[in-house]
Amino acid sequence: MSSEPVRVVVADDQTLIRAGFRALVDSAPDLTVVGEASTGREAVDLVRSMRADVVLMDIRMPELDGLAATREIIANDELAGVRVLILTTFEVDEYVFEALRAGASGFLGKGVRPAELLEAIRTVARGEALLSPKATRGLIERFLSGPQWAEPTRPERLSALTNREREVVGLVATGLSNDEIAQRLHVSPLTAKTHVNRAMMKLDARDRAQLVVIAFQTGLATAG
Repeated sequence: MSSEPVRVVVADDQTLIRAGFRALVDSAPDLTVVGEASTGREAVDLVRSMRADVVLMDIRMPELDGLAATREIIANDELAGVRVLILTTFEVDEYVFEALRAGASGFLGKGVRPAELLEAIRTVARGEALLSPKATRGLIERFLSGPQWAEPTRPERLSALTNREREVVGLVATGLSNDEIAQRLHVSPLTAKTHVNRAMMKLDARDRAQLVVIAFQTGLATAG
């Protein structure tokens, strides 16, 4: 991140929630809220006009929901550096997987502790993805095991990965951090991060969240 504060747009249709997030974000010297949106359309417009770095995006909003707004932001080449952090009411939302496929950098429950939310914003602003283990497990258990997520399996996509890289991607899909992966594999955190980064490059994944999607689409990871 640069020395300039991370520029944040808060998108939620509830005024009190937006006010709470604004107060929290603005309390951090390295973060600043540059706009609030009550609809997905307003969020897209604000991101463009205010040169935002990160969007705290609610999914259920009028006019244009958070999922559609995320797609528009990610598809816009002029907004290539913008990161979307999905906020859900119950940590797991039926649209979260679609949001990750659309290019969101991660998601958190709205009940997250203040310090965790601030660190999550910093994490995605650095270009990293954020998937809390609890949310990832819930996503797997509740949705990925259902036929609604069935897609043609493309295991050949994994052919460029080494065996260790496949193992690492599988662990990423369980919600483990680099430090936790390092402990599991008895390697250094830097080595674990290197494996993750190489896998992302080989699979053309824009961030860690996309690795999770690819892991399930290719059958490398399975529900349960």
